[in-house]
Amino acid sequence: MIRVLVADDHPFLRKGLRASLEEHPSIRVVGEASNGTQTLTLVERVPFDVLILDISLPDMSGIDVLKQLVHLHPGILVVILSAFPERQYAIRCINAGAMAYVTKDSAPAELASALTRVAMGKRYVSEQLAGQLADTLAGHPEPQLHDQLSDREYQVLLLLADGLSVQAIAEKLNISTPSVYTYRSRIIFKTGLKSTAEMVRYVVENGLHP
Repeated sequence: MIRVLVADDHPFLRKGLRASLEEHPSIRVVGEASNGTQTLTLVERVPFDVLILDISLPDMSGIDVLKQLVHLHPGILVVILSAFPERQYAIRCINAGAMAYVTKDSAPAELASALTRVAMGKRYVSEQLAGQLADTLAGHPEPQLHDQLSDREYQVLLLLADGLSVQAIAEKLNISTPSVYTYRSRIIFKTGLKSTAEMVRYVVENGLHP
């Protein structure tokens, strides 16, 4: 039996996940969390095998939660569930310690397959992501401007390109507006993209936009 924790801020999605996963006799959902803080607490209190973690939580980034969990519990098995396409965050999540990255529009069978493989201590990647990882290991393609950004800077870049205001980004990432301005300045310094319009163009041209 694979004991699963689900961390997602949408109650209907959690309910749907529980229903679809428990159609598999070898999978049982043993706990749910709706934000990052609850997730960190739940992991300490409930015995489990694999954590399904949404990359977008209301109080902190799923990547930040992942990094804390990996630091506190080396060897923890985490499957990232995301509304964002693989090309945006998958490699960053794998590098941060996730065992799999599954998009929310994937078939339920794919998530079940990912859980089964991860529970065995093996990574699960789609064919597309496997190709991206192979290119990265081989040094192809050439590093891009966004590769030198930190995870938080990368998040801010995508949100700026998506048209969010500094205030909206601060609220979404649960950080201060001065911090958003600081990250924006770092993005400009590291990439040379001097305006929001240039950031939008770069994100779209490089296939980073949903």
